[in-house]
Amino acid sequence: MTSAALREFRFERRDFEFISTLIKERTGIVLADNKQDMVYGRLSRRLRAVGMTSFRDYCDYIVSADGRDEFSAFLNALTTNLTRFFREAHHFEHLAQTVLEQKAQAAAAGGERRLRIWSAGSSSGEEPYTAAMVVADALRDLDKWDARILATDIDTNMLEKCRTGIYRSDRVEAIAPPLRKRFVEPVPGSSNEVRMTDTLRSLIVFKQLNLLGRWPMKGPFDVIFCRNVSIYFDRPTQKRLFERFASLLADDGFLYIGHAENLFNITDRFKLIGQTIYRKA
Repeated sequence: MTSAALREFRFERRDFEFISTLIKERTGIVLADNKQDMVYGRLSRRLRAVGMTSFRDYCDYIVSADGRDEFSAFLNALTTNLTRFFREAHHFEHLAQTVLEQKAQAAAAGGERRLRIWSAGSSSGEEPYTAAMVVADALRDLDKWDARILATDIDTNMLEKCRTGIYRSDRVEAIAPPLRKRFVEPVPGSSNEVRMTDTLRSLIVFKQLNLLGRWPMKGPFDVIFCRNVSIYFDRPTQKRLFERFASLLADDGFLYIGHAENLFNITDRFKLIGQTIYRKA
């Protein structure tokens, strides 16, 4: 841990306890004791930004009426945003080869042409844009479908980045060249940035959402991505979250979770059918 004597701001145990309790109450995220240096480092930037010199004053400020706007910045600073295009690629293979194939077959037989996907914890957008590429590639008659991808995150800064669909050129190297050629375009006037095409951006709706709060959407969803999110929650919170997901999934819907997560002894609403792939029971 960083020596207290070397710290720019006074950061006491009670400050960390206040912050960890507050963020658990508001978001469900559990900050273990070994996260104290991380909390200090990320929030020190916020103290400088608002011109404060102590964590005690900052803690008082973010829960006051005057600190409502800063509270969003506080949450943004402490939420983790690690993602990339086609991360855990087997989920997108399953989406294309199982979910979309079955939907296309049903539509060809006279069934509905409706598709709903939810990226719960969309971070900077790579996950929902990857899903959009897979959908647009698999459903070549996409203009005849009622297809939508909902992308939600608690971090408002990340959502603004999502909406632009602009990324550094090196971020899209994981995208296969044929898809990159179809769905990624250069940003005019920039030598190192690219943008997702209008086709992809028109498929996605971006919304700010706290997974512990009220969910205004009604579903049903065919697929829910919630990957590497529940690892920050305690087991009772995980149980509530996955029970709510089950209630919003279609009867034959699928849930994709992260490689470090599982639903064993958490809920019986899902059946494991593949690596971190669950079907609604």
